[in-house]
Amino acid sequence: MSVPTAALDSSVCAPLPVLGQDVTVPLVTGGEVTYAALDYAASAPALQRVWDDVAAYAPYYGSVHRGAGYLSQLSTDLFENSRRTVAEFLGCRAEDQVVFTRSTTDSLNLLAAAIPANCQVFVYETEHHASLLPWRDAQVTYLNAPRTPGQAVETLERALADRDPYGPALVCVTGASNVTGELWPVKELAAAAHAHGARIVLDAAQLAPHHPVDIAELDVDWVAFSGHKLYAPFGSGVLAGRADWLQAAEPYLAGGGASRKVARRADGGVDVDWHTTAARHEAGSPNVIGVYSIASACKALTEAGFDNLVAREQELVSRVREGLAEVPEVQVLSLFGDDAPRVGVISFVVRGWNSSHFAAALSAEYGIGVRDGLFCAHPLVRTLLGSDPQDPGECGAPEAEPGERSLNAIRVSFGAGTPDEHIDRFLRAVSELVREGAQWKYRTEDGRCVPDRGEAARV
Repeated sequence: MSVPTAALDSSVCAPLPVLGQDVTVPLVTGGEVTYAALDYAASAPALQRVWDDVAAYAPYYGSVHRGAGYLSQLSTDLFENSRRTVAEFLGCRAEDQVVFTRSTTDSLNLLAAAIPANCQVFVYETEHHASLLPWRDAQVTYLNAPRTPGQAVETLERALADRDPYGPALVCVTGASNVTGELWPVKELAAAAHAHGARIVLDAAQLAPHHPVDIAELDVDWVAFSGHKLYAPFGSGVLAGRADWLQAAEPYLAGGGASRKVARRADGGVDVDWHTTAARHEAGSPNVIGVYSIASACKALTEAGFDNLVAREQELVSRVREGLAEVPEVQVLSLFGDDAPRVGVISFVVRGWNSSHFAAALSAEYGIGVRDGLFCAHPLVRTLLGSDPQDPGECGAPEAEPGERSLNAIRVSFGAGTPDEHIDRFLRAVSELVREGAQWKYRTEDGRCVPDRGEAARV
């Protein structure tokens, strides 16, 4: 998988309009500034186009699949048309199913609940917890962090060669790391999995918002992603791919919508005939607005020209990496090295700084929102920091006082809605904080590093 690297004039592809782009926030040093949202890897701001589409539909809101009224029929059509839009966006094969869920985490837990008995699961320690942890009832083999894309393929091939060749097997891999932004060799890993009789699921939470994803071209069996990382509101996700394991499994949730026919038995029990379509795992009243917002985001990215969006983002990636390289105290975290293709997700540490202190100063003194912590990928971040796997540290929770070295990192992430000014301000802030120190004093309060409302650190 590669990323276009050709230079692109920003006038050809301007940032897409997003909600919150004019929001101002107070600075601890006085005054206000337009908020620079650089935490896209956690949740990207919703596209204005998506919000407008949802607002236009909202007066026609109705429950789907269950009503004879006009609004219910309209909502049902919109819901199923959204399914087709997502399938087209992902390049689904004719026999694939698109199941709507709450998030990537929900999608992968659904698949984990549907895998056959005695299934062997292979997952790298580099995965986000959403794809590292759901396989509790399976025979799981955790693979060590590779240091090159080729090593990732070789590690998987060796592990698969040692497995029981007659039982079911599943490989779970990310498309783009939520820590380093590096692209993984998904197509090669899929080929290795299939050569050894295994299936593969792609965690595309960080890939789909930044890079086209084509199930057929990558030859993966399933893809999972979240709407809130794809410029849609919270609360919706997708699991798309092969139908057979999903059709054979008990419904993920038992209830209305998943059942086709329910009848009492003479012995007092209940017989249930479950759907074999995607509805089998969509029990209850579905999140119609969330589903529609995902479809709207898919259309917006496609119509904007994904290649242009990718090229502009690569310009931003280059600017951030070059700017950070000019600050000797900054260490950018990487598995595959400086030349590895990546999306707009970059994590780093600053020598002599507690990461939570640094992130708090970016927010309080510059109006810049980044993330600090272990990014729900604890084994990976600890490996990249060279710390022992047993060292303390929690997602987003500082373990040290301001100024002390911490066992977590800082992550800056951006995408289709990021203005150039936000990148410029971030790089300027990093340089000033390292060179001059924070303007304010900070303390740890309720697990967060916050400004001390007392005396300024420097005048």
